[in-house]
Amino acid sequence: MAESNGSTAKPWVRWQDWLGVVLGAYLVLSTLWTTTNGGALSAMIVLGALLVIASAWSLAMPSSMTSEYVHMALGVLMFIAPWVLGYADLTGAAWTSWIVGALTVLAGAAALPEAGSMHRRGMAGQH
Repeated sequence: MAESNGSTAKPWVRWQDWLGVVLGAYLVLSTLWTTTNGGALSAMIVLGALLVIASAWSLAMPSSMTSEYVHMALGVLMFIAPWVLGYADLTGAAWTSWIVGALTVLAGAAALPEAGSMHRRGMAGQH
């Protein structure tokens, strides 16, 4: 059993976190080919960059539960940003935010069980 969990306990290997890096970079770069306004541009760049940072945090510290919750919170913010920041009528920017936001929430949720298991093993080792 230790062998099957050994590869996932290493930093820089969890696919969900690499997906977060790709999604965050895509969100930032999509502003180059997607029509945006001030709110869309700001949200897509800031939230995308924060997702890349949070994903790198998760990759470096795979037992961090907090980083996975941050992923999901950023995904929710991405999803609601078109309505809150007034760019729901910009089809490309809105759909990019909605899709990247939903995928970010799903990736964070998919990583939670593994991060939780690793977190519990780490806490048990400290006692």
